[in-house]
Parts: sequence; structure tokens; C-alpha cells
Amino acid sequence: MNATPTPSSAAAPSIASDRLGPLAPIIESLTDLADDGSVPRNVRRGAQSAREQLNKPKTPLDVRVASAVYTLDDLANDPNIPTHGRTAIWSIISSLESLQ
Repeated sequence: MNATPTPSSAAAPSIASDRLGPLAPIIESLTDLADDGSVPRNVRRGAQSAREQLNKPKTPLDVRVASAVYTLDDLANDPNIPTHGRTAIWSIISSLESLQ
């Protein structure tokens, strides 16, 4: 048995939460959407793009939020997206708009 403590992966989200503040749960939702194999590839790429836009630290928050909402709004109108994916996008957009 190895008695040496190993760093847990649970510490990483708290560090990200401290740095990102109110964006942390939104970025987590975007990561979940980007990793969901049941949504089309263009939607996964769009979720990744929105997440990258939100992670730009030198860009003002309102610009980052507006860019991400614009990207996600385009994705929500995709006729090939499954219902659960569209609902997730609408939820993320709602969370982003509450930050503005």
C-alpha cells in the first residue's frame, strides 16, 4: 500500500473557480457540451469556441459574454441539434445574459 498522498483532481476546479468567478459553472457546462458525443461536431466545436472566448483574460467581460452568446445563438438554431443539446445551449445563454 502506498501511504503517500496524491494530489486530487478536485483541487483544480476550485482554482479555476477562484480565477473565473461567476464564469466557472458556465465554462464547465460548455466543456460538458463540447465533450458530448451525441451532439453534432459543429456544435461541439462551437461550444469549444465559446469557452475559449470566455477564457480570454485581457478582453473585457461584457465583450467576452457577448461573443459567446452570439456563437451559442447560432448553434441553437442548428436544425440537426438534439433537443437536450439545444436546451443546454439555452441554459448557458441564459446564465451568460444574467452576467450582463
